[in-house]
Amino acid sequence: MDTPPEWRGSSVQVCGLWPFSAGSGTPVVGVPLGRHLLTRGTVCADPVTWFLKRLINNPSGFVLGRPGLGKSSLVRKMAAVLPAYGVLPIVLSDLRPDYTDLIRALDGQVIKVGRGEGNVNPLDVGPLTTRIGELPEQLRRKAHADLEGRRLNVVRGLCELSGSELLDHEVNVLSTALRLVDPDLTGQAVIADLQAKIEERPEALRAIVQDRGEEGRYADRTQRLVDALLTLGEDGPYGDTFARRTSEPMRLDRAVSFDMSAVEDDDQVLQAGLQLVCWSYGSAGVSAAKYLADAGLAERRVYLLVMDELWLALNAATFMVDRVNAITRLNRARMIGQLLITHTMDDLVLATEAATKKAWGFVERSEMVFLGGLAEGEMGNLSKVFGMSRREREMITDWSMEGTVNPETGHAEAAPGQGNFLLKTGKKPGIPFHVELTAAELAIGNTNAAWQNLQETWSSRETTDTEVGA
Repeated sequence: MDTPPEWRGSSVQVCGLWPFSAGSGTPVVGVPLGRHLLTRGTVCADPVTWFLKRLINNPSGFVLGRPGLGKSSLVRKMAAVLPAYGVLPIVLSDLRPDYTDLIRALDGQVIKVGRGEGNVNPLDVGPLTTRIGELPEQLRRKAHADLEGRRLNVVRGLCELSGSELLDHEVNVLSTALRLVDPDLTGQAVIADLQAKIEERPEALRAIVQDRGEEGRYADRTQRLVDALLTLGEDGPYGDTFARRTSEPMRLDRAVSFDMSAVEDDDQVLQAGLQLVCWSYGSAGVSAAKYLADAGLAERRVYLLVMDELWLALNAATFMVDRVNAITRLNRARMIGQLLITHTMDDLVLATEAATKKAWGFVERSEMVFLGGLAEGEMGNLSKVFGMSRREREMITDWSMEGTVNPETGHAEAAPGQGNFLLKTGKKPGIPFHVELTAAELAIGNTNAAWQNLQETWSSRETTDTEVGA
């Protein structure tokens, strides 16, 4: 039997029934997202506010839903309101772009990256690293190790994206070479400097390679690594995308978006590489800001990192799941708010069972999960992990249906589940709601504007043809 509809009213409107025998299960805390589908009450939620109010244990969230059902609208709703609460959204990969107009409306910073656009240096771990030396000794060592690890993770990921997974001694060579070429994390060294340092054959690298005094053995043991770095250089297939210093440092006092729309959709390896670089750069910058704030050396700010199109990075190469996992794990450990977004659980099914398990772990470890329309076969292990009831599964699958064509207009109606989501926190009963956007949000948040303009043009032509025929 379905749950009967519930309604809310003031004590005056429902006098005689108050006080109620059971209270509301929906806390009015966080960004007002829309209306509860059963009670019609306002549903408020976001990872940062719920964490600060101790409703969840970690400021992390995951958004799942088929294309066109409102994932971007949901995330933009949070990003639009959170600055009023003192939380700055940082969109680390905007491929379409979905968030550029919103970030500009918030007086934020839009950083364009890609071929012929700006650059983010893979060796750069954020604009505040020059101040790490001001930290107390123990905190300084911790911050330095954190940022060094992030730098190694992203450069290693780019090298592996260009070829195959690095061997243990190659990772050791890369780690030591990074420390030799930029020990203070200034971000001034670039990929070419890293390659040159390895080719210099310094004693520290010769010891790792175990060349036994033979130049040929050193060259053989480092050749794959050098080849990968050459691929990332200015003369490689990606041009100067990863080869130059950061062209526009990220600001940490306002909302930010990394606009990657200049990269063509069929250049998915470059897109995935840019995602990795920008995710690491933004996360490292926010982490450095938290270290400085912990020491009382900078104003404490709260951020929400938005990592969209997760499927793209994960499907570029099997081992990319490890690089993404390293970034998100460090963010959780540092209590940095993050929101990951992809289409379905099928996006997280990778080439091996082990890789798939790691990818599904991104969802399992998220404290808040927003589920849009999904077909039964696209839900993976969601039912088991979140204890979903039969009714909850039916709602989600019903929302995945496509809209029907209106016989009068000839145009497809909106999908029945567009804007509908089920919020799950652990195995508690989910909160079904419909996202409601204000007129201002609608004006700057239409990701289908180009298609609608084309549709309007065609409709206009059809009308003109009909008038001429008459």
